[in-house]
Amino acid sequence: MQALNQLVQDAMDTAQGHLVLSPNEAEVARQLQICNACRYCEGFCAVFPAMTRRLSFEKNDIHYMANLCHSCGACLHACQYADPHDFQVNIPQSMAKVRLETYQAYAWPKSMGKWYQHNGLWIAICLTLSLAFFITLIMLRQNAQLFDSTKVLGFYDVLNHNALVSLFAPIFLFDVLALGMGLYAFLSNITPVTGEVAPSSEAAMEATHNMLSLKYLDGGHGEGCNNEDDTFTLAKRRAHHMTFYGFMLCFAATSVATFYHYALGLQAPYAWSSLPKLLGIVGGVSLLLGSLELARLNLSRHKDHGDAKQKPMDLGFIALLILASSTGLGLWLMGQTKLMPLLYALHLGSIMALFLTLPYGKFAHGIYRGASLVRFSVEKRQASRLILKED
Repeated sequence: MQALNQLVQDAMDTAQGHLVLSPNEAEVARQLQICNACRYCEGFCAVFPAMTRRLSFEKNDIHYMANLCHSCGACLHACQYADPHDFQVNIPQSMAKVRLETYQAYAWPKSMGKWYQHNGLWIAICLTLSLAFFITLIMLRQNAQLFDSTKVLGFYDVLNHNALVSLFAPIFLFDVLALGMGLYAFLSNITPVTGEVAPSSEAAMEATHNMLSLKYLDGGHGEGCNNEDDTFTLAKRRAHHMTFYGFMLCFAATSVATFYHYALGLQAPYAWSSLPKLLGIVGGVSLLLGSLELARLNLSRHKDHGDAKQKPMDLGFIALLILASSTGLGLWLMGQTKLMPLLYALHLGSIMALFLTLPYGKFAHGIYRGASLVRFSVEKRQASRLILKED
């Protein structure tokens, strides 16, 4: 009976356009009310202009603004109401806690949302090693002389192309589906509170620029985020750039190699001067350096910057990026040695672990943040609903 009453109450709340806030969401609403009265940080990032368009903050408004926040820290270090003030305002940390709730709420399938709580460093490492062992068994099944061969083996000698496709294609397609469903649900909730208007070409271009340049990691003044000692640094922005563009170059290398294989009939391995190889090397180096810097920043982060409970998830994702890029570069350097099969299995295991956890790890933040930036670019081009109400 209690469960039935709760379902009825939830339905009534939804019909009234108001969903009950979680404790973390209620805390964000409280702090935003204070910020809305102060407005000192109005020019720092997209969160505060979006805030000034609202007098109250419902669940979907909070989800939208939480994913606009880049955890830059500029507002925290400028805030006169931060600790030790009684108001205890810490927008980056409070927003980070709500972001985790949004990842869980919009996960697809819904039951997988709990993985955000357990997707930690040790799980990432154990999953990689387990998958590497599994892939090694497949290799041995295909080639019993895997470790006894007197000749140097090629990639397809230890694991043929069809086996690779059968292993990775289902995972990739599931990732696209899971992330797409989560994005659809997220947009369905935040679009009504940002105006039922489709993005214009101008808004889409602005949002794309803001995403690709990480505009809101510049602190609002171009000098970057705050360190724990209050000095400015662009290290976080640069590390994210290196990681993201390194990842995209590696993905481009795989995509070009796939085109070579199926469209041109050219099979791996490719020459050092070939496009897949060049993209993979440059992308691998950039991804490794960026991920290492992100790990350093995460481990040295001030306790008031972000949500400490998410550190295992952050480090798990970073560890998989480091493993994938370092083993990929290791194959480039030692691909012609007898260590290649083991290194190849470890590389494939890390890639598979990365993509298996992709919809339920830190990667999701880029999807929801991008959607929020698009809606912000749409919303800012409309008349404020507060002005319309006054009229």
